[in-house]
Amino acid sequence: MPGENLSRDEARVRAELLSVDGYEVALDLRSAVGGPDGDGDGTSSGPRTFRSVTTIRFRTARAGASTFADLVAPGVNAVTLNGQPLDPAVVFDGTRVALEELPEGENVLVVDAQCAYSRTGEGMHRFVDPEDGEVYLYTQYEPADSRRVFANFEQPDLKAPFRFEVTAPEGWTVRSNGAEESRDGEVRRFAETKPISTYITAIVAGPYHYVTDSYSRTFDDGTKLEIPLGALCRKGLARHFDADDVFLVTKQGLDFFHDNFDYPYPFGKYDQAFVPEYNLGAMENPGCVTFREEYIFRGKVTQASYESRANVILHEMAHMWFGDLVTMQWWDDLWLKESFADFMGVFAMVESTRFKDGWITFANNRKSWAYRADQLPSTHPITADIRDLEDAKLNFDGITYAKGASVLKQLVAYVGRDAFLEGARRYFKKHAYGNTQLGDLLSVLAETSGRDMTAWSRSWLQTAGVNSLTPVATYDSADRITELAVLQEAADSHPELRPHRVAVGLYRRAADGDLVRYARAEVDVAGPRTVVTELAGAERPELILVNDDDLTYCKVRFDEVSLATLRAHLGDMTDPLARALCWSALWNLTRDGLMPARDFVSLVLAFSGRESDIGVLQMLHTWTRTALTHYAAPGWREEGGRALAEAALRELRIAEPGSEHQLAWARFFASVADSDTDFQLLSGLLDGSARIDGLDIDQELRWALLSPLAAHGVADESAIDAELARDDTASGKRHQVRCLASRPSEAVKAQAWAGVVESDALSNALVEATITGFAQPSQRELLAPYTDKYFAAIERVWAERSIQIGVIVVKGLFPALQDDPSTLAATDAWLTAHEDAAPALRRLVLEARDDLARALRAQECDAAAAMGAAV
Repeated sequence: MPGENLSRDEARVRAELLSVDGYEVALDLRSAVGGPDGDGDGTSSGPRTFRSVTTIRFRTARAGASTFADLVAPGVNAVTLNGQPLDPAVVFDGTRVALEELPEGENVLVVDAQCAYSRTGEGMHRFVDPEDGEVYLYTQYEPADSRRVFANFEQPDLKAPFRFEVTAPEGWTVRSNGAEESRDGEVRRFAETKPISTYITAIVAGPYHYVTDSYSRTFDDGTKLEIPLGALCRKGLARHFDADDVFLVTKQGLDFFHDNFDYPYPFGKYDQAFVPEYNLGAMENPGCVTFREEYIFRGKVTQASYESRANVILHEMAHMWFGDLVTMQWWDDLWLKESFADFMGVFAMVESTRFKDGWITFANNRKSWAYRADQLPSTHPITADIRDLEDAKLNFDGITYAKGASVLKQLVAYVGRDAFLEGARRYFKKHAYGNTQLGDLLSVLAETSGRDMTAWSRSWLQTAGVNSLTPVATYDSADRITELAVLQEAADSHPELRPHRVAVGLYRRAADGDLVRYARAEVDVAGPRTVVTELAGAERPELILVNDDDLTYCKVRFDEVSLATLRAHLGDMTDPLARALCWSALWNLTRDGLMPARDFVSLVLAFSGRESDIGVLQMLHTWTRTALTHYAAPGWREEGGRALAEAALRELRIAEPGSEHQLAWARFFASVADSDTDFQLLSGLLDGSARIDGLDIDQELRWALLSPLAAHGVADESAIDAELARDDTASGKRHQVRCLASRPSEAVKAQAWAGVVESDALSNALVEATITGFAQPSQRELLAPYTDKYFAAIERVWAERSIQIGVIVVKGLFPALQDDPSTLAATDAWLTAHEDAAPALRRLVLEARDDLARALRAQECDAAAAMGAAV
């Protein structure tokens, strides 16, 4: 990564000097095919490359100035500036093209380069399908990897129109941001785009399966909008591709955004490409959105998976306005697109699609990501201080996405839906094809709401941390509330107390035993103590739920009576959102070391079988595995694991045959199986000697059943290879690599470690699969020697690998399973000895250290509970 960084100050200076009139980019991708399947092109050593010729027309504000263009490439064939050739050996240093003594006014730069295909998901990613040997390409740039494909000015505020020309094998499908205008044999030329940032340009090329549809809309003035729709995937996935459902959600989303934004979709066509080995969920390239192909389901999945895909489709669609039409000036204001897209994606999904319970998933799943991120030492305000591109790469996090979206949900409650949407409409019209900062949005919201947004912004956008809200009630002799107050607290490290618009719900059991709400009041919480006057005189509740209906962003706490009610009657709560909020609050108590992990597991054992919302159930399964692995006292893990496996099998057997709950319990049982009896059942389900009524053992479920058998040494390499022979696909290969790395053997672990730490031969997807297999909770002793190796290797890995691979390795191989004080001490020793290490690397290690320290505190809480019970 040396030399590839770009600072905010450099970008600001360059933006003051330059404006860009347009790009013409010609890429010759025929070199993607032929030659060996490795990196080389079959004719020389080194990476496989393609020719990239870029013409940039730009203006300079003053004569004699110097600047640079960005390009990360193995070589440059020629550079011409204003018709004069420049020596590449002099002006190109591997990451930048120096531009000296520029004249004022118009300039033309032409760079003819050899750029490298990627195996890390950054730049022009090249994938060879193991199923049929076909080659597939796609680009992924955010925040700054378009410079790996063509020379440019790589910063979001130097927008320009783009024209792409792609030469590719004649039988390939090739898509870009603009529609294809002409084709001459192997050469495709695409329409000029509107002014957009470099990081959202895109190319997708290969023998993709391509399906088409169209969207039309007639506006009130009689004008008609026609949007050609396309959907792409690898040929090997075509039989699984439910493009009709993708198009349905797409059309519903386009209807919603046109109804509410009053700004017609501005980018012509709308392709959605599902691509292999993708690092992200999706990317909002205008007219050519890319998604991870795992959103094409090869087997049976629950409705939660379809809801997740719909949410991502609509998140990316919201970006067409928030992010593509109007773009942040620099990565400090990344939230101006990501927070809005995260919020609007759920908003659109709930209001326009079949997924009406999206806010439940948001409260239970998405916000848990935010709560974790906001309590790390690296937490930051939603409007962050992004010094450079490495900072930017790490700020695609739970703060920028989920906390930002949560705060926007709270903002809608604060200013009202109509004012919020009218503010968005004015924002688009005022700043179309431009770049903005925080103040640009606040000014239109102040106009439409009539509220002073300055104080709100200071509290919510410009400070970090999460507040806790706790109810305190007093009662009279008639068991009626005399006073109910909400106490607000903040961590010492981030002491800001914020204004919260919250609902407070009172719950009690009805005659039929259901736990139901019988009173509710909304109140503006401000300061350390706020009285809810509207609930004075209400009958004594069994449960007080602060932040009922999930209007604000906070950690919910309970009084002792409410907590006792949940311990006994959580499963009797009939409202699914309220129930999800209670589960989330209990999980936060567990993570904070305020509820013993075994108590949380007991609640899951008692009530999860009655959970109707499949997304909540699957989240509970994830949390429970985390509680057992990281937060339970070591001495209780075996007992807790056995109880979980027994409960999971019981629920699996009684679940409705063929139901999504049955599938969820089957997967959970496989993930917690830990006895010979469990493994015998899993083996029987695989070989057909055992069956559970209604449970279809499709290929994806087969891998889920095989994984624990491999990790516990029941399935050997031959069994894993035999499964790959059944499923010799890209997905099958990832599963095989993961299973192979999970086997309990010193030699296996050494081989896996070497494959990701000492070699860069594996693609991004296989690096992730190897690391996932390497770290098994049942193999703590086997993994212990790798603590010292980890700290000895990470600085070198960070220096030698791309940012993406560096992040995967540093996060994935941290010795979190060596959860004892000596690992904490080793982490602190590394941090002390490496104060000058790259800030982004230190951030990753600090975050992992915090997770480990949290786990140790939670284990102390759990152990103390066991001692108290014994006394």
